[in-house]
Amino acid sequence: MSKPMIETNDLIFEYRATSFEPGSNVQPDGFTALNGVNITVEQGEFVAVLGHNGSGKSTFAKHINVLLRPSSGKVHVDGLDTADDANVWLIRQHAGMVFQNPDNQLIATIVEDDVAFGPENLCVESEQIRQRVDWALGAVDMAEAKRRPPHLLSGGQKQRIAIAGILAMRPACIVLDEPTAMLDPIGRREVMRTISRLNREDGMTIVLITHYMDEAAQADRVIVMEKGSVMMDGAPAQVFTQIERLRELGLEAPQTTEVCSGLAKLGIPIDTDILTIEEMVEAIDLSGNHGVSDLRGNFSQGKELTTPRTRSGSLGESDDELRKIDRKDGIAGLPVRSNMQGQETAIECKGLGHTYSPGTPFAKRALDNITLSVEKGSFVGLIGHTGSGKSTLIQHFNALLAPSEGTILINGRDIHADKKILRETRQNVGLVFQYPEHQLFEVTVYKDVAFGPENMGLPKDDVDARVRKALSLVNIGEEHFEKSPFELSGGQKRRVAIAGVLAMQPSILILDEPTAGLDPRGRNTILSTIKNMHDELGITVVLVSHSMEDIAKYVSKIIVMHDGTIFKQGTREEVFADAKALENIGLNAPAMSRLFQELRARGLDLPQTPFTTEDATRILYQYLKPLGD
Repeated sequence: MSKPMIETNDLIFEYRATSFEPGSNVQPDGFTALNGVNITVEQGEFVAVLGHNGSGKSTFAKHINVLLRPSSGKVHVDGLDTADDANVWLIRQHAGMVFQNPDNQLIATIVEDDVAFGPENLCVESEQIRQRVDWALGAVDMAEAKRRPPHLLSGGQKQRIAIAGILAMRPACIVLDEPTAMLDPIGRREVMRTISRLNREDGMTIVLITHYMDEAAQADRVIVMEKGSVMMDGAPAQVFTQIERLRELGLEAPQTTEVCSGLAKLGIPIDTDILTIEEMVEAIDLSGNHGVSDLRGNFSQGKELTTPRTRSGSLGESDDELRKIDRKDGIAGLPVRSNMQGQETAIECKGLGHTYSPGTPFAKRALDNITLSVEKGSFVGLIGHTGSGKSTLIQHFNALLAPSEGTILINGRDIHADKKILRETRQNVGLVFQYPEHQLFEVTVYKDVAFGPENMGLPKDDVDARVRKALSLVNIGEEHFEKSPFELSGGQKRRVAIAGVLAMQPSILILDEPTAGLDPRGRNTILSTIKNMHDELGITVVLVSHSMEDIAKYVSKIIVMHDGTIFKQGTREEVFADAKALENIGLNAPAMSRLFQELRARGLDLPQTPFTTEDATRILYQYLKPLGD
């Protein structure tokens, strides 16, 4: 038998006070990040590691290529002990690592040079390096960017380049720490397809850390961590059917698994270990007495929808389960509440265009003839493939960028008409960047949030009132006020950063991927907080996101961008009606919408398109319940 690729024995790792750095996740008094971890990964295995932020996933990953060494216990990679200094260089050739933030890995001034850096340091021959660079860039769909400077790329494009840099080294094992967090849906799919191909065809060992359950479902095995320990370990179907346990750990199952579980609780005879849309469509199509052939007739006859009943025909557990579904918040298909104030316009762009580095060899047209309007009090989603111009567009809304041509009106005023309007715009339009925690810099949470109001020249009492109000809106209690913001969890940091913007009391709030890299619980907390602020304060919100599920759940209008232009605008029903058109521009419809479109393609006459698992469960129950019930 071959030796394991990765093996840990009673691995313990403690971050100590001496390793504390401002801006790190490490608390000054230190803490135990890994506590007796025993994991074996066989050669050629594809393992996904899940866990909420701070569970120890990244710390475990950094032991694989000796960025960290055990406080006690052992780690072996391809049979080599990581504690032996003589093994470090060899281990790092065997195990490549892709980090969450690509800016930590990109070093060269030209993309192809960056990808070539690893093979060059491995003393690969020049001609072979060129072949590897071309192959790696093609594998992540970035071949056209080979001669561009990395700093001119979008966040998602940078991540693809970072992945290509590791692929070009052709390691036996590749560790990926949230590699798709900043990618659009199709970009994520392409990266996962590449990872799967490397694993299946080339036998490369894959360790994937992710918060996307659909990515983890593609692995051979799923490991769930909590407080530095392994809590669950098994095949994806074994792990994801334990939905309640996953929720206790701050995670979730794939949406199809959640729907199947909900249907089973309602008495529908369907497997609960279904992980993908394709599997669910097949299960419904081949479900015996409740197959498509029978359902077609039931739908076409328009049978009356009745109260759910148990097999005995009396009201029972299925009724209770349906009530639970009905009580959940954020049910799609219902009107999204909005504090819209008539038809007044908060943001208006007329013929907006922007060119980066004009007149140079690096000139790039990022926006072209953008015309749009965002109504006051609305909650708008902005989506588009990686590099479509979303971040460039929103940076024009508070004048971080100036248009090459066209005009921008905020609350009816041209923001570049004079400096006074420009200054007022930057106070009225709050922008939260892709990594909000990078906006933190003060010694305490209170001082960080107070920074904006203080620089507006407000009296001390007004500053204090604004700080407390802003922190209460994002659910940061007074016990955190005097803490360093760098002592907080990832989700807490983001909420504090958002509070710093809210304290300036903007009438418009722009958020650029505010949940990237967060676990499901943290993501839901942030988005619920934003929605509550929108409802309570009546502010205009523009949310940029690559999660179609999040967009569908929270927004009332969607703007779709493609190659620097407006591709489509409308309600979520209008925008997500044509999944194929979205796929052609690097996007996708929400998972439940795609499920129903596939079912319709099989002949089911489903009248509604859901956006959430709760809606999908309710609708499917009505059509899959035993005939004659």
